[in-house]
Amino acid sequence: MLAPVLTIDGPTASGKGTLSRQLARTLNFHYLDSGALYRVFALHLEGQGFKPGLIIPDVALEQLARELPVVFDDDRILLNGLDASELIRQERIGNLASEFAAKASVREGLLQRQWACRRLPGLVADGRDMGTVVFPDAPLKVFLIADVEERARRRTKQLIEKGISVNFHDLLTDLKARDARDQSRALAPLTPAAGARILDGSSLSINESVQQVLHWWTSIPGISSSSSVQSG
Repeated sequence: MLAPVLTIDGPTASGKGTLSRQLARTLNFHYLDSGALYRVFALHLEGQGFKPGLIIPDVALEQLARELPVVFDDDRILLNGLDASELIRQERIGNLASEFAAKASVREGLLQRQWACRRLPGLVADGRDMGTVVFPDAPLKVFLIADVEERARRRTKQLIEKGISVNFHDLLTDLKARDARDQSRALAPLTPAAGARILDGSSLSINESVQQVLHWWTSIPGISSSSSVQSG
């Protein structure tokens, strides 16, 4: 029996991660942060001396992706045994990850790792192509949107709280550029999956967003009896 999957797709800094983690805790499901996987890959390549714009053969890229020495350990992400959880959240790494995510060889190399996360009792998968490419059979696909300036404000606040210096206007420009790149790429562009529920989180609290998705989830025939919703 395949484990049920709930996918949350959307642009950078739309709140996918916060929403997905809370949903996974509430449903007692596993959680896949596919964006972190691409960021770890970018960090790994940077550590190997690769730079943006450098031409790397597709065969080599796919092999590097398949052999990526990453371990997801609860809230920590280990690369070569070292905690990379904070390093991968740097904007430089995010931009590099967005470049690599447009390459078919990288996506193919990381696909098996994402499929392997589909385990009982279920999975909440967060990314940009979870509902369109990775788990197209998911019974509920959510596409999360938010105003780009609101996303930039949230991201600025997150980075400042982590002690990272950031300029709001520079970050806003980066987000707009990344949106354009993600939406226009030929391979797995950022777009709602067929039948996806659109959720605008611009003015919703995290709890309101969680409750809306849970309502959609438990309204699916046969889902409520197989999912354990934890209170609190």
